[in-house]
Amino acid sequence: MYPDKLHIVLAEDDQDDRLLFERVFNHVRINHTLKMCDDGQELMEYLRTTDEKPHIIFLDLNMPKKSGLECLAEIRKDERLRDITIAIYSTSSVAATIEQAFILGSNVYIKKPNEFDDLKKILTEVIYINWQYITDGLNKENFMVNY
Repeated sequence: MYPDKLHIVLAEDDQDDRLLFERVFNHVRINHTLKMCDDGQELMEYLRTTDEKPHIIFLDLNMPKKSGLECLAEIRKDERLRDITIAIYSTSSVAATIEQAFILGSNVYIKKPNEFDDLKKILTEVIYINWQYITDGLNKENFMVNY
């Protein structure tokens, strides 16, 4: 079931990537709010202090202060946060990193595309498929989204 307004959080240290993500989401036809965090530590502080739990977190892996994998592990251990859908959003396509994200409980792994249209296609797909992951559990065969 879709909420009236999707609350999205992006944890990304690269300003250009944050701006592209925001630009794409402004073109995706879904009612949403977007909170952006510059690093993993800021993300965890936000999640622990906000009353509005996000529906989905897009989580970069290589961030200062606290990595995406560290954040993922903390979120999955936290009773209040563990059911949030988490999409890893990274330039890395290293198999060991993807496997670790899967083991730690990420719902989907997105290899960052360079083009606006490719990112729009991926984000639209993830937004519309993420709800099945909440109810159906993880499925390694369709874990990585890559265009």
